[in-house]
Amino acid sequence: MNSEYLVKEIILTLQGEGAQAGTAVVLLRFSGCNLNCEFCDTDFTGTDGDGGGVFKTPESLAESVADHWTAKQERVNVLCTGGEPLLQIDKPLIDEFHRRGFRISIETNGTIECPEEIDWICVSPKAGEMPCQNSGDEIKIVFPQKNTDFEALAQLQFDHFWIQPKFDHEYQLHLKNSVEFCIANPKWRLSLQTHRFIGIP
Repeated sequence: MNSEYLVKEIILTLQGEGAQAGTAVVLLRFSGCNLNCEFCDTDFTGTDGDGGGVFKTPESLAESVADHWTAKQERVNVLCTGGEPLLQIDKPLIDEFHRRGFRISIETNGTIECPEEIDWICVSPKAGEMPCQNSGDEIKIVFPQKNTDFEALAQLQFDHFWIQPKFDHEYQLHLKNSVEFCIANPKWRLSLQTHRFIGIP
């Protein structure tokens, strides 16, 4: 059980990528990560983002998430990301979210096994490593990455398999190569970060 939760930001937005793209979510970005990926484009350091802070209890964090949700008749969709959210998510927090009727999605690098109670699991392996979390709803590979074994990854137990072009100064090249890869390997589908194109978090 955590003594406190370090949160970079809490934002009401739309899911930008993958199978749930376009879905309204409260994005709960936890601070900190256990990897240091050279292509990471996310600021997950500190607790100074919109809605961020140090939360002492599961109840206080759940209350802040609920305060960001504006739809009255729909249950809260909370997207837990980071950094690496599984460094902090624990059973008391999961239980509190579910007690309030939240639907919990998670985006993880796959280095830590997910609790079974998570409602939607998206694994995005990094640095060519095979994830220890080898099942879930979707797997997303930032493309290209060195030493990625796509044949082995394609055998894992996921419902959706995504290729997502790396967002950097060579994006157009990565996009072209991603399209060609998906055409040659139809099990994999193209995931675009739609939030970048429409200017939302």
